[in-house]
Amino acid sequence: MRTPAAILLTLLAPFASHVALARPDLVAVLNAIRAQGCADHSGVKPPLRPDPLLDRVAQALASGRSVRAAMKDAGYRVMQSATLEVSGSDASIARALAERGCTDIVDPVYRDVGVAQRANSAWIVLAAPFAPPAASEAQSVSRRVLELVNEARASPRRCGWRRLAAAEPLVLSDTLQRAAFDHAQDMAGRSIMSHAGRDGSTPAERASRAGYRWRVVGENIAASQSTPEQVVAEWVRSPRHCVNLMDAEFSEMGVAYAVEPQSAAGIYWAQMFAAPRR
Repeated sequence: MRTPAAILLTLLAPFASHVALARPDLVAVLNAIRAQGCADHSGVKPPLRPDPLLDRVAQALASGRSVRAAMKDAGYRVMQSATLEVSGSDASIARALAERGCTDIVDPVYRDVGVAQRANSAWIVLAAPFAPPAASEAQSVSRRVLELVNEARASPRRCGWRRLAAAEPLVLSDTLQRAAFDHAQDMAGRSIMSHAGRDGSTPAERASRAGYRWRVVGENIAASQSTPEQVVAEWVRSPRHCVNLMDAEFSEMGVAYAVEPQSAAGIYWAQMFAAPRR
């Protein structure tokens, strides 16, 4: 299960007695750096969007709160975040941001920004908001997951301590898709990531219930990832999930996600693997 990544970078510019930049000016400085590029990084679009919830997060950071607690209190659901703390004059702050905050400022994953100030110091929060795919994108998401999984299966791979050979590509199964969707919805409704269904069912039982006559069956699950690329990368990094993904016995796959904004993770994924009984 993925947890939001918070990267803390403290930038202490030479202290001066000037009044710190007002928030709109500081956001403008950030977006100028973002558009023009800095250090060895090219500029990116679109500009960072000021977000009042992230302003609250930045204010909490200025009071000594943790990023995770501040995000939760503010009600901002985040996929990834970075924080920058700067002190000094207007010119030294801008210079410090361009020189040492460059990597985060020009990272296209970050879309929103919040700022808080006290005297000559400012706290900046950059964030990638939680943006799950819409239900209408289910088919295209499934096809993309299949493409990424087959790319992974095309090469030998180490899954933890096991080294597995390349495997034949999988094909999508409508029946396994239905089984995966039912379990993704079940997990989202319970706000829990588990291979056990609400009724105690196993992956094999759910495949049978959907009408799939299987010879071998397996399942991967995940929570909080908002793109096919993120979820497949998580499965490849996890030894047990990677073994399922690379298993040459499997020939078919189904994958689905369910979004529940009020749940702990926001989105839940289920991926079913199987080979039919001949």
